[in-house]
Amino acid sequence: MRQDGRLSRLLHVLLHMEKHAQPMTSERIAQMLGTNSVVVRRTMAGLRDAGYVSSEKGHGGGWTLSRPLSDITLLDVYRTIGSPGFFAMGVATEEPQCLVEQAVNSALERTLDEAETLLLRRLGEIAISDIAADFERRYGAARGSGSRPCADHPDRSS
Repeated sequence: MRQDGRLSRLLHVLLHMEKHAQPMTSERIAQMLGTNSVVVRRTMAGLRDAGYVSSEKGHGGGWTLSRPLSDITLLDVYRTIGSPGFFAMGVATEEPQCLVEQAVNSALERTLDEAETLLLRRLGEIAISDIAADFERRYGAARGSGSRPCADHPDRSS
């Protein structure tokens, strides 16, 4: 089963946006993510609708942050992408009258619900600025080693 990387990719974009003084165009973001600008605009629209980013059309336009990263949590971004399921596994439903299947499903559903509750709570505790601070620590430690922040962000000035 293919993993859903939208949350990770959007967090990546938000961190880049915070470092860029100028608005980032959908085309630039699309190039960074290896997708097309229509997908970027559709995805970023959820962040815009939630008030986390804004967009300007035309020359000099693009996407900018509307709030500081300290005001946006992982849970906020997760919700803007439609709160996809966390787990690929689920319960069997081939024999709903089977008492064994009922017992197994009850245990699995309870456990998965508890795990999801913990994950959602933890996502709500982490601000994107926490990730930015971790990046800054890593960047400082890597300085002079020849490492770059990432291929689409070769230096801190862009």
